[in-house]
Amino acid sequence: MKAKCILCDQVNDIKGTSLLAKQLRKRRVLSYMCDECRDRIDKKTAERLATGNFKEYRQKKNDPYI
Repeated sequence: MKAKCILCDQVNDIKGTSLLAKQLRKRRVLSYMCDECRDRIDKKTAERLATGNFKEYRQKKNDPYI
C-alpha cells in the first residue's frame, strides 16, 4: 500500500498487512506522517519543552468526562 506524508508529500510503501495500513484503510481521515517528519516534530517538541515556555496538553486517560 502506498501512503503520502501530509507534511513533505513523500510517497512511501507500507506493508499491506500492517496495523498502520489497516487503520488508514478503515478511517480515511487518519493522516499518515513519515518517520523522518515524525522524528523531526518529536525533536522540536522536546526542545520546546526544555525551554520551559511551552506547555504540552495531554488528556488524562482516567477522566470519564473527556
